[in-house]
Amino acid sequence: MESQLKVKDRDIVVPGEVLATGMDYLPSAGTYRLGEQILASILGLVRLEGKVIKLIPLAGRYVPKKYDIVIGKMIDILMSGWRLDINCAYAAVLPLKEGTREFIDKGADLTRFYALEDYVVTKIINVTSQKLVDVTMRGPGLRKLMGGRVFSVNTHKVPRIIGKQGSMVSMIKEATGCKIIVGQNGWVWIEGEPLNENIAVEAIRTIEEQSHTTGLTEKIREFLEQKTGKPVLVPQVQPETEQQQHFEPPRYERFEQQRFEPRGENGGHDRRGPPRGMN
Repeated sequence: MESQLKVKDRDIVVPGEVLATGMDYLPSAGTYRLGEQILASILGLVRLEGKVIKLIPLAGRYVPKKYDIVIGKMIDILMSGWRLDINCAYAAVLPLKEGTREFIDKGADLTRFYALEDYVVTKIINVTSQKLVDVTMRGPGLRKLMGGRVFSVNTHKVPRIIGKQGSMVSMIKEATGCKIIVGQNGWVWIEGEPLNENIAVEAIRTIEEQSHTTGLTEKIREFLEQKTGKPVLVPQVQPETEQQQHFEPPRYERFEQQRFEPRGENGGHDRRGPPRGMN
């Protein structure tokens, strides 16, 4: 059979749709070979990389992966640590030794460190075959979130929201003056002036809805200029190396390492309080 490509780059396809025929093309993520045909296994956006065909998912829940930076919500306090909701089918566990560098006496009140409903930026350090997920708070940028708000986006739109080398989210931060953290699990934390928070959320929602369209960066730049009334520059993206062309790790806002201070008698050392929940 003569090889023939049936789709174009950035086409949206459904499960079972024929993407290519013949043996010249290679299936990748979200696709499979059946005889001399390559078919879609998911609802997704076509990405062509030479002769390799892969799909970027457009639907589905977050699947935890080792080393992902995620935003979690404390939902239970255990004898051995804390249990977190990380926006997937499986809860994560933050062990005592990964929650703080301080020594914690047996039977200590763990709410001094993290209480129910607290949000944190954390990193996944292990995912077992039984989908048991362990996370840590020991690392650059990992911390409890105070103030601001948390809202959810489609997990599969996270790379588009972040942009190449963090360019898209950096542009929104610069234009609005907001602090923004986008978790790989589809939860976003944002803090700034209320009006600017709303502008940033609207920009992120627009990216989420139009992630499959071309010229999106320019659309968002124009939107931000219109809403803020000031010029907005698109961050320069450095040329990719050959290795980076196939893997683009997200960039996250970094924070200075600070000595951890447990909660005091009044329930916390930061008067801004916990973030507002999902909206």
